Amino acid sequence: MTNANDPSLKTWVQVPKGSDFPIQNLPFGIFKNKRLSPRAGVAIGDKIVDLAVLQEEGFLSALHLPDAIFLGESLNDFIELGRPVTKKVRERVSELLREDNEELRDHQSRGKVMVNRKEAEMLMPVKVGDYTDFYSSMEHATNVGSMFRDPANALLPNWKHLPVGYHGRASSIIPSGVNIHRPKGQYKTPDMDAPQFGPSRKMDMELEMGFITCKPTKLGDSITTAEAEEHIFGFVLFNDWSARDLQAWEYVPLGPFLGKNFASSMSPWIVTLDALEPFRVAGPKQDTPVLPYLAFKGNKSFDIKLEAYLKPEGGKDNLICQSNFKYMYWNIAQQLAHHTVNGCNINVGDLYASGTISGPTEDSFGSLLELSWNGTKPLKLADGTKRSFMEDGDTITLKGYCEKDGVKIGFGEVTATLLPAK
Repeated sequence: MTNANDPSLKTWVQVPKGSDFPIQNLPFGIFKNKRLSPRAGVAIGDKIVDLAVLQEEGFLSALHLPDAIFLGESLNDFIELGRPVTKKVRERVSELLREDNEELRDHQSRGKVMVNRKEAEMLMPVKVGDYTDFYSSMEHATNVGSMFRDPANALLPNWKHLPVGYHGRASSIIPSGVNIHRPKGQYKTPDMDAPQFGPSRKMDMELEMGFITCKPTKLGDSITTAEAEEHIFGFVLFNDWSARDLQAWEYVPLGPFLGKNFASSMSPWIVTLDALEPFRVAGPKQDTPVLPYLAFKGNKSFDIKLEAYLKPEGGKDNLICQSNFKYMYWNIAQQLAHHTVNGCNINVGDLYASGTISGPTEDSFGSLLELSWNGTKPLKLADGTKRSFMEDGDTITLKGYCEKDGVKIGFGEVTATLLPAK
């Protein structure tokens, strides 16, 4: 079987130029429309391959999948079959969509299998049981440390020895397109004698990515860096909304709480680790020796270009940040190895966010906190207005894509509008 990542592959499906979803991508998601109940699909161009119908019509019979594995409100049962199985499904879909393959192209069920993406509502692709947020961008950690602590010692002593992270709130993770209300809580600035309560005055976005696990472990077991990718199905874009003033007052000594748990947004299409193979790169040099359980071999980072846009109410999109996933100091294998080294068990559908992905230049900073340097350098938008933090009615959209050998593998987008506090 031809490699599903082959840049020379072409499809009989009309794929618009510049689409995030060429035949070399084939990400998985959950969708529904007016006539179809929630089910699994694969994106190609402006279409969705209805995997449930594809299975019903016998196109996947050689894979011996469980009956109705693609019918349901999440991909959890499907991805739990393991990466070797999900890889074969992606390869079979790729085979069916190739321009010289008439199996599906000329079949009477083609119209039922191919769904218009614009007529579909995208849902959460997985049921997230647990969610961990890491803090793995050295540039971001350095910026925050410089802003709020000591610029000469911006990184805390542990930062280059382990992937710092915290457990977040899974129940408030929402799919792209679901708008959020400005959160309320306590805040206290240095000039206040006592804290006040009210809507956050420093609402922020965070440009992140997340990976999703597909292979569980038992309590007491751990995962090595060599084994980590067996447990990882793929990636999504992730916006970890943050109320900076609430966060600053509450986070000592136990870390983020109300400043983070009100909402996090994720993109609906999971781009598989298999599709990202051609875009592997070496990560930043880790100049502080790591303990043996964090050592790894090979390229564990990925060249994924990332963009953040801010659109004022009634206005146009403003590109406010261009970053790259390859800037991450701690890679996904190290993150999962550290997460489980104490025997913490993981489950299918768990989500692990990267933390804000900032780069080395000011235009690559992945949050408004950094881009405006905590409000001291407001951003000027195209309409002449300025932003230090978000205003009600602002829409944030994150995008991501890889490019190589004439092939673009995209993640779609994750977008949401900030509504006034309730």
